[in-house]
Amino acid sequence: MSRRRKGRDVNGILVIDKPQGVTSNGILQQIKRLYGAAKAGHTGALDPLATGVLPLCFGEATKFSQTMLDSDKAYITTARLGIRTETGDSEGAVVEEKPVPALTEAQVEAVLERFRGDIQQVPSMYSALKHKGRPLYEYAREGIEIERPARPVTIYELTLLAVREQELDLAVTCTKGTYIRSLVEDIGAVLGCGAHVSALRRTLASGYTLENAHDVKDLEAMRERGESLDGLLLPPESALTMFPEHRLSGSALVSILNGQPVRISGQSLEGFVRVYGDRNFVGLAEAMPEGDDTKLVPRRLVKNSGG
Repeated sequence: MSRRRKGRDVNGILVIDKPQGVTSNGILQQIKRLYGAAKAGHTGALDPLATGVLPLCFGEATKFSQTMLDSDKAYITTARLGIRTETGDSEGAVVEEKPVPALTEAQVEAVLERFRGDIQQVPSMYSALKHKGRPLYEYAREGIEIERPARPVTIYELTLLAVREQELDLAVTCTKGTYIRSLVEDIGAVLGCGAHVSALRRTLASGYTLENAHDVKDLEAMRERGESLDGLLLPPESALTMFPEHRLSGSALVSILNGQPVRISGQSLEGFVRVYGDRNFVGLAEAMPEGDDTKLVPRRLVKNSGG
């Protein structure tokens, strides 16, 4: 006999402006309690040091968590020059200190150019990547170094915002799996003085920006006043705007709702597609070209959409 989940059915996405000094999972559990939600998850953890955009998925929206994880990200970070730490950020113990040379913007720009575009990056030992079922940071805390192969990532934007005597402010837009700590450490190595992340703020994730984000304290205040938080939720499909939209009706809609593929005549579609019925979002389907037609295969359907 299966256990009944505690909490109410809550469906949608809430974007949080994560505060510094707490874990992403800690924020998730806090907001889940505020909503009294039965099911919730986040879409990619931020380090306790980091702040900024943290989308939380509730109920049916959790079906699209992996798609959201695969999205591009953007950050503003401060690199502290002259000091390397064991974690690559200011929370770790100092492992090396070097004098910082007098740097001009032109000199820094010349170094940054080496990290723009497609690059190879070795993930930090203090990352959540797993080795034999355990996250790397657990090995790191035990003093065990695991060999990590370099991985391809793309840095779409790497903008120098400010140069100070011992700090650089950078804006970064990148693909999933990019570690800003590793990027800052690598830049510091090329500059010859080492570096670590002293501040990190995520400004974009899953298509959401800080304009979409809510402060946790504001949510708590609303709950204390007895106000409903449900109106703050964004629909699940708001995280899927990178995919084209297609509407179905009649027997084709019934087939998709029943989990069956449908054929669309005279249209050429390929890849993931947001599927709508006459009124509502139905789910995510994969479009496969077949001659002049397209086959739509349902991949993630939303319950009780009704079409």
